[in-house]
Amino acid sequence: MIIPMECGEPVRQVEVRPGMTAGALVDALGRAGAYNGGALARAVDLWERMLTDPEAVRFFGLAGAMVPAGMGGIVADLLERGHIDVLVSTGANLTHDVIEAIGCAHYRGTADCSDVALRHDEINRIYDVFLPNAAFVRFEEFMQEAFAALPEGSVLSIQELLAHLGSRLETGILATAARKGVPVYCPAIQDSMIGLQYWLFAQTHRVTIDAFRDMPGLLDRCFGAERAGAFLVGGGVPKNYILQSMLMTENGFAYAVQLTGDRPDLGGLSGATLDEARSWGKLAEGAEAVTVYADATITFPLMAAAVLERLEAQHG
Repeated sequence: MIIPMECGEPVRQVEVRPGMTAGALVDALGRAGAYNGGALARAVDLWERMLTDPEAVRFFGLAGAMVPAGMGGIVADLLERGHIDVLVSTGANLTHDVIEAIGCAHYRGTADCSDVALRHDEINRIYDVFLPNAAFVRFEEFMQEAFAALPEGSVLSIQELLAHLGSRLETGILATAARKGVPVYCPAIQDSMIGLQYWLFAQTHRVTIDAFRDMPGLLDRCFGAERAGAFLVGGGVPKNYILQSMLMTENGFAYAVQLTGDRPDLGGLSGATLDEARSWGKLAEGAEAVTVYADATITFPLMAAAVLERLEAQHG
């Protein structure tokens, strides 16, 4: 049978077997190469190149309710292993990270329930995850104690505030970032329980949080980067904050991976293609970029397991 050259590589049927590793499964998806399974395999290849490029500064964006879904531990592990140089997150994920770190828990619930009954029982729902109000009572106690340790009259950036919180925790994203010296940015921190707790504290104390104070350190990293890569879980503010950070430089991002379930044709940033970012100069013209359209609670852990497997094999 003669196959036209323009057809490309043949699709290889995926074979699964008992004991198959995440890396082997991703390799099999890559040999099939179709749809978002193929995109996931290409994204793992690209992420591996990003992580093994000694000149690349690795940005990580975290949006969506990933910590309540159990994904925060993966982010903390990537920080621990030195695979994230700059982290940008929503305030909600960091709120839930603190809640976990102070000994509270999220619970597996159901989306098929009475939200009025949950309200009466003082339980908050995040799709099929439950979080009792009691966790926020403990959260408020921790936050107010942490804020009270700041010197009166001090001025801090959001990144400095988050480093302060992380220094008072033992586990989780903020704790690991603080211990490893990785800056954590949260440009919309007001849109979270952390922001509400700071507002409450500020009613009786003089500690100023200056959002613009974050910009010099962030842009210094951008100007100093030989190359930069972005791994984006979800979209929203973290995605834009990361991608726009390179606009002031002559270079765009050289690598970009995006995990999203949003459509690009509605005009929203979370679904916007990475190719669109080239028109803004956020990605370099020759940048390598892959978007995987699927639930990040499926794609992110599979990709992380596969890329860590590869990196471990390289280092023996």
